[in-house]
Amino acid sequence: MLLTLIAFVVALGVLIAVHEWGHYRMAVARGVKVLRFSVGFGKTIARFKPRKQRPGQDTEFVIGAIPFGGYVRMLDEREAPVSDADRHLAFNTQPLKSRALIVAAGPAANLILAVLLYALVNWIGVNEPRAILSPPVTGSLAAQAGLQGGETVRQAALAGNALEPVASFETLRWVLTRGALNGQDVVLEVARANGGGRELTLPLSSLKMRDPDARLFRAIGIVSPLSAPTMGEVMDGGAAQRAGLRAGDLVRRVGDTPVRDGQQLRELIRNSAADGAPPAADWLIERDGGTLTLQVRPDLHEDRGQSVGRIGAYVGGMPEMVKVRQGPLDGLWSGAVRVWEVSALSLKLLGRMVMGELSLKNLSGPIAIADYAGKSAALGLTYYLGFLAFISVSLGVLNLLPVPVLDGGHLMYYLWEAVTGKPVAGVWLESLRYVGMSLLLAMMAIAMYNDVVARLG
Repeated sequence: MLLTLIAFVVALGVLIAVHEWGHYRMAVARGVKVLRFSVGFGKTIARFKPRKQRPGQDTEFVIGAIPFGGYVRMLDEREAPVSDADRHLAFNTQPLKSRALIVAAGPAANLILAVLLYALVNWIGVNEPRAILSPPVTGSLAAQAGLQGGETVRQAALAGNALEPVASFETLRWVLTRGALNGQDVVLEVARANGGGRELTLPLSSLKMRDPDARLFRAIGIVSPLSAPTMGEVMDGGAAQRAGLRAGDLVRRVGDTPVRDGQQLRELIRNSAADGAPPAADWLIERDGGTLTLQVRPDLHEDRGQSVGRIGAYVGGMPEMVKVRQGPLDGLWSGAVRVWEVSALSLKLLGRMVMGELSLKNLSGPIAIADYAGKSAALGLTYYLGFLAFISVSLGVLNLLPVPVLDGGHLMYYLWEAVTGKPVAGVWLESLRYVGMSLLLAMMAIAMYNDVVARLG
């Protein structure tokens, strides 16, 4: 809990500070006087003024008690009287280009930070599962394409693009995610364990579901990398404990079905409730160099209206891992490409939500973000940096949306001014501000509701 809180607060502080620094630095560069640079709202925790200020500046730096935001307050005739001597330093007296650059600099800073964070992850390197496939879900696209499990994916690409090397299972999963959400087929080049290889196409354009959740990957059929069908932690009172299963047991057979992969075993357990209450089955187990047979009856559970079997234990061992690392230029370029791809995908998903083509359940709020922050920090530095990069992209993209009160809304006003030669009228600005606040509050309410439902579920 403490790690989650610290990781969440650090993430918010860093991302908000960088965003506001973008506004501040561009304002200073364009000759606008900045009165206050604040990270956080509410009661002031700390404040200071540098002894050496930039020419024309007298900025107070503040940390607020509420970490959900920040602001840069500039000299502006619309907020307070400005002396004739300082009028040339006021934000509202600046040329349109300068005002637009100052507003755009905040989101741009977040996107640049994301590029650097992704690049840093690439330079440090991260241990990820090899792209060795587990047996596909029965009836899935992967099964229909002839995949059987045990294949190594060497290269992959969206249909129509050149094949690119697949460094890890996470690389493959990202290609599949983009293909599914874009409605594009994915081409794979796979090598079998016996040395043979071939090219195949997964027709993701035929998928009817588009929500990026576990059901989507089950429909594709590629859910996890190949792993040993071993038992992990066994929970008290679960079906696994009642049957006598222990951590470290290697499952060789369930009923008459040979088992060779953790995902395959999870599917057998899950599907045991397809016809109602799961029946008992004999499991052939390897333990301490010997074999034994245990009778296991999974418990019946509901998952999104579907009956599934569960045994109350972690199923599957660690997959084969590989260190993914890139050189200086390759790592930086890959970071920029990832930011572009995540930004484009985020905008596409938001657009589909607005059009009603994607469930609003995909909106996440602060509870989910805090949870992800804690989990990524527990996994290690590179995972936490990757989390920060993703959230930084999301913050940059969100602020560029043409919604009043966001940076994108202000840029929309400046576009109107550039086209018509006149600024948006004050009465319209006030009305649009209320509309923007209402939209943001609605989005926050939906995200918080989703977080609470997910936690209770």
